[in-house]
Amino acid sequence: MKLLRVGPVGQEKPAILDDKGTIRDLSRHVSDFAGPSVGFEALNAIRAIDLSTLPVIENPDRIGACLASVPNFYCIGLNYAKHAAEAGMDAPKEPIIFSKASSALSGPFDPVIIPRQSTKTDWEVELGVVIGKAASYVSEADALSYVAGYCTVNDVSERAFQIEKGGQWIKGKSAPSFGPVGPYLVTADEVPDPQNLSLSLSLNGATVQDSNTSDMIFGVAEIVSYMSQFMMLLPGDIIATGTPSGVGMGMKPQRFLVEGDVMELEVEGLGRQWQQATNAQ
Repeated sequence: MKLLRVGPVGQEKPAILDDKGTIRDLSRHVSDFAGPSVGFEALNAIRAIDLSTLPVIENPDRIGACLASVPNFYCIGLNYAKHAAEAGMDAPKEPIIFSKASSALSGPFDPVIIPRQSTKTDWEVELGVVIGKAASYVSEADALSYVAGYCTVNDVSERAFQIEKGGQWIKGKSAPSFGPVGPYLVTADEVPDPQNLSLSLSLNGATVQDSNTSDMIFGVAEIVSYMSQFMMLLPGDIIATGTPSGVGMGMKPQRFLVEGDVMELEVEGLGRQWQQATNAQ
């Protein structure tokens, strides 16, 4: 299934794509997509619905984030071998885990807002993993059975805030609009191998990131299992699993977002995003 949310900010309706690509309104059956409502029991209830009975949503004016909110927005750092190399850092021996503020959550076509005082706002296309049931001390062999679905994520980052101001990375990752997710939450049954998905990002029409999840140092199953040894993952949690090479910080000379820049990004089978950068007011 491909689940999405359509409508103005704060007024989104839960929806689903039928087998013809038509958007169908799920709001009579589902209040929204967040937390337990993207757990396995809720997803199975949606599967049982005859989609032909649902109202059609034609020409929606906006597609919002595929999740209305998240209990936790986790990220994995330096998880592609070539990205670690371009950052001048050794490949990590264990997954590097950090968080984005949940308030960074944004729609896939909403503007990316360059924060006040920012000099180094950067782009990062990533595979997003959405948890479908509570996960604690799970084995790597069982880990994918805890995944409800996947989505495209742009882990927008302010590198000066992240690296030059000391402390934790979260403050460079968490400005409003720094977490575009969607357009779809694609259920796990439609992604047979999360370690063989192409992903790419273009800036003003020029491709800057072009890779495959096979370049991950730690795969999805290993990440979910590893994280569950230290915390309980909850239904609706999202994990951005790292970005490939081609970020602005790794360019020579470095290149960061300025007002008017356009990013287009995609993860194979999960949908395409489009964002234009704008300065904070």
